[in-house]
Amino acid sequence: MSSLNTLAAQISLYPTGPSEDSAFIRFVNASTAPLDVIAQEGQAPLRLEATKPVSLFFPVQASSPIKGTLVSGQQNLPLELRVEPGEFATVVALPDGTNGLKQVTVREQPDDFNGLKASLAFLSLDPACADASLRPAGRTADLFKAVPDGTLQRRSINPVSLSVQLVCANANVGSALDLGELKAGERYSVLLLPSAAGPRLLNVTDSLSH
Repeated sequence: MSSLNTLAAQISLYPTGPSEDSAFIRFVNASTAPLDVIAQEGQAPLRLEATKPVSLFFPVQASSPIKGTLVSGQQNLPLELRVEPGEFATVVALPDGTNGLKQVTVREQPDDFNGLKASLAFLSLDPACADASLRPAGRTADLFKAVPDGTLQRRSINPVSLSVQLVCANANVGSALDLGELKAGERYSVLLLPSAAGPRLLNVTDSLSH
């Protein structure tokens, strides 16, 4: 499969309803094993490798059931959800010590578009990081403060080069993450994910599949 765009055109998980506002869904593989998103039996999966764990945002039919299966190794996890008009849903497959794999869906209704600024979100997806916060590297003022597990916060920021530091329970965790040059009018996400070495950060541009 040459690209996720090609796959999205073939996979029936991603219909677009012409009479409704757009809704969007993306998938995140937070494990070290490849993750397959399967819409229907016999259909080519959307594969997310550990080296490229975040998909594009795909348009879906708003308010209609979206069904599929998340497959990682021997673990199969049924997927069923609805995405409301104007909503962006991020479906995260997380390693789970009890069942091997669990699914968390973080939903957002963006209302902060400003073409003169960059838009940055922080998704908190590791309960081991208490009072998960994000601040510019070397600074003490938080960009995002005490974001509850399984939720996100978003804000507009000036389009500058930015490195961010994860803070758990008011203590720096891990190295700073370089986000590069943030561009005006672009949307970005920083995801807090669990790993065997402890909480980690992953950054991604919120790109749409066309």
